[in-house]
Amino acid sequence: MKFYIKKLGCPKNDVDGDYIAGMLISRGLQPTNNDLEADIVIVNTCGFILPAKEESINEILNYEQQKERGQIKKLYVTGCLPQRYGDELTADMPLIDGFFGLGKIEALADAIIGNNAGGPILVRDKASELTYLSGGLRHVDTARPYDYVKIADGCDRYCSYCAIPLIRGRYRSRPMSEIIDETQMLASKGKKEIILVSQEGTGYGRDFDKGPDIPALLRKLEEVEGIEWIRLMYLHPEAVTEELIDFMTFSGKVLGYFDIPLQHINDRILSSMNRRTNRSEIENTLYKIRDKSADNIIRTTFITGFPEETEKEFGELKRFIEEFKFDRLGVFKYSSEEGTRAAGMKNQISDAVAEARQDVLMSVQQEIAFDKNIALIDKIQQVIIDEVKPDAQAVGRTKGDCPEIDQQVYIDGENLTVGDILEARVVMAEGYDLIAKAEVSGK
Repeated sequence: MKFYIKKLGCPKNDVDGDYIAGMLISRGLQPTNNDLEADIVIVNTCGFILPAKEESINEILNYEQQKERGQIKKLYVTGCLPQRYGDELTADMPLIDGFFGLGKIEALADAIIGNNAGGPILVRDKASELTYLSGGLRHVDTARPYDYVKIADGCDRYCSYCAIPLIRGRYRSRPMSEIIDETQMLASKGKKEIILVSQEGTGYGRDFDKGPDIPALLRKLEEVEGIEWIRLMYLHPEAVTEELIDFMTFSGKVLGYFDIPLQHINDRILSSMNRRTNRSEIENTLYKIRDKSADNIIRTTFITGFPEETEKEFGELKRFIEEFKFDRLGVFKYSSEEGTRAAGMKNQISDAVAEARQDVLMSVQQEIAFDKNIALIDKIQQVIIDEVKPDAQAVGRTKGDCPEIDQQVYIDGENLTVGDILEARVVMAEGYDLIAKAEVSGK
């Protein structure tokens, strides 16, 4: 039988989907990239914020209709949504064959092979009981030169707006030996870049008893032959140390790409968010990064419409973005999540106001981003090739661009292949993207 996995949400979910695929392949099932060919569909969901939940529900309903028409035989739902809302989903969606919470990959495979019948089953643990899913087979997409490696799961920070600890449990670092082994496996499959993902990259090793921390892990990963770029994601501003800044700035493989979600800059709101930092400390960290090297890239995200955010506090955030001029920036409107402290706060901001503020900040950042790209014209950038199209146009990224969330570079792809890392001269800037010409052949 053929199976198809619909992956939704973040790269961490993407990795979980790879492990599900590996488990099913080991049981004799055949993967397909076309859901119309599949006998079995697995929807790997996200339940973090309202838009993600809505997307997940819409996909489930779509596949429910396909099952009702007889286009697919079995339909399963995994990931954050059944972990958080399993009871409600089981009651409301009788056509689903099973709902499986986080880490229940083997149970899912058992149910599929066992051909369960008699209505939906629900298999999950409490968030407080989740353990790190170790080992297992991972099915790797070899078409792209990069891949994600999960280094931890869960979170202990308890930001007042965030439901992650309620869904994924406490912070659990993955054993370093497993991370190294998986990275070596990815290198053997031709991967040139690994992207280290978790709920907080700077938290790695915090739960170990005298175990390795994130700089120690990065040093070991540098030794893996074949991997050229190592990108660390989700740094908490409180935990960005001088040692880490130095290492990421001057490493031969770890990129000077600082992904630091700040969420706000006003001290009162940062305190209300339980971010454990303030504007002065944030600015100190950001300017240390900038002062180390002009080549360092700083990416961040902000939230608009947090409860009780005043126009004055929003104005402070807007001015900060205008003045600091981040290299990469995203903005999310606040999503009230049940069970979080922020959901019970007074003076909730309307969705319309939060969205309007989001639009204002993105307009500010758009102008900054376009100006930064124009400044790159006639300069040399190192680029990795992600795709070569049939018309020989190559699509790549600079060191300052993470796949799927940042900008792209378009190059004449003649004599280039996926995974080439080359120097290219920027000849034109088109909005968020760059047009470049190869200076040196790929490697």
